[in-house]
Order: sequence, then structure tokens, then C-alpha cells
Amino acid sequence: MKRILIIILILWSANIVKAQDISCRYGFSYEISNDPHWGKNKPVITGVYPHSPAERAGIKPYDIIMAVEGVPVTDNVLDDLYLFLNPEGKEIVELTIKNFTDDERKIKIKKECRSTLSISEEQLATAFAMYAVEYTHERLFSCPFVTTRTEDEIDFSVFKSFDFFGGSGDQPELAKKIHDLIKKELVSRNLKYDPVNPDLTVQIYYSFNKNSNYKPKAPKKTNKEDKPEEDDRHACRYDITRDRMTKFPFLPPNTVETEAEYILKLGFRIEDRKLQKGRIIWECEANELMNESYSLENFAFVHIPLMCKQFPYMKYGRNAQFRLSKKKYNYTGINYNINDISEIASVDPYSPAAKAGILPYDRIDAIADKRMDRTSQQFTSAYRLFLVNTLKLRDESTRFVDANGFPDCMYWNEASYLQVVREFNNRKNLTVFSYLFQYAPFINPARNNTCSFKLRRGKEKLEFILRPEIRTENTIVVE
Repeated sequence: MKRILIIILILWSANIVKAQDISCRYGFSYEISNDPHWGKNKPVITGVYPHSPAERAGIKPYDIIMAVEGVPVTDNVLDDLYLFLNPEGKEIVELTIKNFTDDERKIKIKKECRSTLSISEEQLATAFAMYAVEYTHERLFSCPFVTTRTEDEIDFSVFKSFDFFGGSGDQPELAKKIHDLIKKELVSRNLKYDPVNPDLTVQIYYSFNKNSNYKPKAPKKTNKEDKPEEDDRHACRYDITRDRMTKFPFLPPNTVETEAEYILKLGFRIEDRKLQKGRIIWECEANELMNESYSLENFAFVHIPLMCKQFPYMKYGRNAQFRLSKKKYNYTGINYNINDISEIASVDPYSPAAKAGILPYDRIDAIADKRMDRTSQQFTSAYRLFLVNTLKLRDESTRFVDANGFPDCMYWNEASYLQVVREFNNRKNLTVFSYLFQYAPFINPARNNTCSFKLRRGKEKLEFILRPEIRTENTIVVE
């Protein structure tokens, strides 16, 4: 229960306002900018949560909040920003947003409210993530990028368009592909691609060479009894092309350059063509050391989106830190009462549960024939015991440390899927909330993603067969 409550506080605290037993959120995170080039002393949006009011309203990362309810954000407003964002008696707040496209765009966001004593399926999916850690987890990783920007006092938002140095004509195929990757990222930040009269010019450079100063390092002598050390010849990073964390053959950042057989370099700089032609306003460069060959094209596809994460809002000059949040869970729209987990606290409008006719205060007897007659504490205790007893069914080669520092996150061993299924179906394990991952082959080999809910409404007994919506929520932000 303690773990569930901690997760509730973390997930539901982004821009919330509390009134008695009701919590409301907008669904975005922000921080006050110290960046002289982007939103100095203003709130800058750093994250927009999937399926939130902010996402539906069109708020995007890097948007700058210039005013709230028509009141400009000044030092006085910053002191009480929470109150300005949550005006008493109003369900809708109006924000004035600035970005590359708009110097002043008004956006209205309606708060999303529910009881503080309820827990959503999104939060339960995080609380019971080890049921399906393959699909739901958070990880931290870093990339040895060197990012610089001009020291001139200039607001990057004065620039509205861009093109590439040398145009898009007689460029090598690799350059064209890199251009396309950068173009996609800059357009997503509301910059316009203009090959005729651009405000900015992007210039790329790359190389992959054998290291002429390479001096092989003598291998360490180990005893047969020694346990194998963790492989430090590979780096784990998020591969956007495969939508997963992947090992890459890059040596650790503290590696001496002479120990690397190959050196890979990829970078791009953004030049001013509007105010002071030729001035470099921003640049990011990746240098990787490795002892095996690697494709520059593959490197670009994975790393260009990560390199662009610090434009226009920069946090790290070196070794950028990233947080990957992955969620994939079944959504029916049911929110549970924390104090009485078998009672439905509320049902989201237009959700599968609402469309089926499930109502608040209905009581759940069973989900997929698994009983709900236990307390939150009992379900949490059973979950922990389940993880311990099934540890032998995990694949140790997939072990990783999650963003919370838990060192033994492992995927289920594919060769043990049938045993895993039996453990999930064992009633004593109280795995009723595994319905959140019913689509997974190690929970439901048939893969027919439907769930039966047996309810009581007063003295009446009801059964609903729901086809949940599978929600996939992947976000990656600069930590």
C-alpha cells in the first residue's frame, strides 16, 4: 500500500490543485528557466503527459508560459504561480503561450478532477509494473554529447525558419537522411522549413575512422571461479527506431582514447542568418569510442532525436541525462477506492467501462474470475511475495536498474512463459490486477484481450465483458 501511495503522489502531483478530497490536474510539468536564450525567468513546459488536458489542448514541450488568465508572468506572479494556475472557482484556465511560431497564443485548459481517495489504472499499472516490466518501466541513461550555445544575449524565439547548409540537392544519401531527421525535430518545435529565405542554417558533419593512436589494452587475468563482471563494453540507450532500450558497442565515457580502435563523430551546428550572418547560436556534437565497427546511419537514427532534446532549451553542456518512461496497459476507465479497493470510486466519461454501463459505487466481486475480496495491503503484500517466488522464471540476461534504483528488473524468460501463466492463474497469488497486462503472452497466451467484471449493484449481481483500450505511453525527457 505504501508503494501505491507513493506512486499516486508522484504521478498525480504535476500541476494539481486540491480542494477537500478532490484533486485536479492539467497534465504538464514546468520549470522556471535560467536559460538566457529561451524563456528566461518564465515557466517553460518540460513535459506533457499523455491523455491529459494539456495534450488535448495542444500544449507542447518547450512552450513558454507568458501569462496566466491575462496576467503577465513577472517576478511577483512567479512567487504565487501555483495560485495563478489554479484560480478559485474556475474549471478552465487560460494560458498565453510563446514558441517559435507564436509570440502570443492563448490556450484554454480544462482541469481534470477526481477524488484523492481513488487510484486509476495508469497508477495501478505503475504500482504493479513488475507483472510486465517488459512494457512498463522507467530508466535513466546518459549520452556523451557536448552542447554549446552562443554567449550573445539573444532570444532564440526571434528565429522562425531554417534550411540546411548546401541545400538538399547534391548531398550524399547519408546527409539527406540526417537532414530529414533534424528537419522532423525542428518542425516539431514549430520552426518552419524555408529553403528560400531561412532565419537559420543547419550544418552537419560526421566521420567514422580507425584510431591511428590505438594501443590495445592487455586483457585482465581472471580466475575461473570469478563471477563474470558486468559488460562495460556496451552502453544502454533508447533506440527510437526499435522503441526499446538497446545495447550499443560504445566504450565508457572515461575510456582513454588510445584504448579505442574506432572513433565516431556526429554533430550539427545552427547558424544565424537573420541578425548576424554566420554566427553559430547552438551546436551539439557526439563523440563515441569503440572497438568494433558501427553504422553511422544507425547511430544518426538513434541519436539525432536525443541530441535535439536540448534545442532550444538547454540543461547540460556535457553528458546529457535522459529519463525514459514506458507504459503499456489496459484502460477500461475504472478508478478504484483506495480504502476499499473492490469499490469503484468513479468511471471516466466515454471510457469502455462507461459505455458498458458500469457505474460509480458498483462493487467488484471478481475480474477475470479472480476474486477482489482483499484489502489494498493484502494485494500489495501478495504482489511482493509473487515477485520473490517467481524470480527463477526471469531472464537474468535482461537485468537492468530502473530509474528508482531497483537493481533486479528482469523480463520473463520466454522459455518459462507457460510456468509464468500458471503462476498468474494461481488464485493464492492474488494477481487480479494482472488484467492491466492481459494482452501479454506470459499472462494470456490466447491474446484475446477481453476482461470479465463481476459486479454487485445493491443486491443485483451483474457481469460485464469489456474490451479494454491498450494505452501505450512512451516519453523521453532531459532529466
